[in-house]
Amino acid sequence: MKNLKTLAALLVVCLVTACAGPSKSTVDDGAAGAGQGGASSAGMGDGSMGQGGAMGGGGSGALGGPGASQENRIIYFEFDRFDIKPEYNAILQAHARYLSSNPSARVRLEGHADERGSREYNIGLGEKRAQSVRNVLLLQGGVSDQIATVSFGEERPAVIGSDDEAWSLNRRVEIVYGQ
Repeated sequence: MKNLKTLAALLVVCLVTACAGPSKSTVDDGAAGAGQGGASSAGMGDGSMGQGGAMGGGGSGALGGPGASQENRIIYFEFDRFDIKPEYNAILQAHARYLSSNPSARVRLEGHADERGSREYNIGLGEKRAQSVRNVLLLQGGVSDQIATVSFGEERPAVIGSDDEAWSLNRRVEIVYGQ
């Protein structure tokens, strides 16, 4: 929980710093892959939560696009919720900017839930989370054909465990490019 508070504080500082500086639009060139996922299928990602991340337009510290660092490609959610936390607005805006600047880019939003609740409920919750992220990306400039969603529910945990920390890391949407 302390890591989440630290990450949130770091994101706020980065946002304030970025807003105070000169406006600069840097977008990664080259979109990865094509194709789309279904409504509910399988896949896996690394759910580790990093510390920080640069606000540049390229490289591993990018906020959006396929070059975004791992922590900038995962959106975490509160228990039994699918609304986007304000601290993820800049990250989602960067991904949407990348998608709008790269029409051939494709992204799959993988919705996940923790182990609590029935399998069916968690599949539905994962789908609602993925759809929430999709809606934000669409409102920010992404195109419907670029964005596919899939829900894994509780089936693909990032962390194995039955405690608050494990559950908080498993309640997520992963942004996967080239799908």
